[in-house]
Amino acid sequence: MKRVVILGRGGAGKSTLAITLGAATGLPVVELDKHFWGPNLEPTPPNRWADVQGELADAEQWIMDGDLGPYDVLAVRLQRADAVILLDYSFPRCAWRALKRSRERFDFWVWVWSWRRKHRPQLLEAITTHAKDAELHVFRSPRATARFVAGA
Repeated sequence: MKRVVILGRGGAGKSTLAITLGAATGLPVVELDKHFWGPNLEPTPPNRWADVQGELADAEQWIMDGDLGPYDVLAVRLQRADAVILLDYSFPRCAWRALKRSRERFDFWVWVWSWRRKHRPQLLEAITTHAKDAELHVFRSPRATARFVAGA
């Protein structure tokens, strides 16, 4: 495992997992939110976002955390990944974590609410298409995720 993509609903703990997994494996962590959102929370245009990801994904080792929902261009980082982690936690768990973390925009809550029904199938299709040789790990609970990290 040298190039890991972490995906999941907002509030699932993708960044926390990336930091924990990075400490356990020694892999550098790339928090995609820091590269994607502008100073006034404006999204990076898709073509530019693909270029930025291409530059980040050129490195030999990394953990990239971030699921940017309808704004995302997944293919670039998935094509380079050798492992994909999908945090498939419940809406109540993620909503509670997001509420504790900060105030969010309305479109964030629409994405979080519709994630399992609308966005999860799109993610799984993108993974199948662009990361077919990568190991896929789907975790439905923090306990399952912790067991995985303990074995990393």
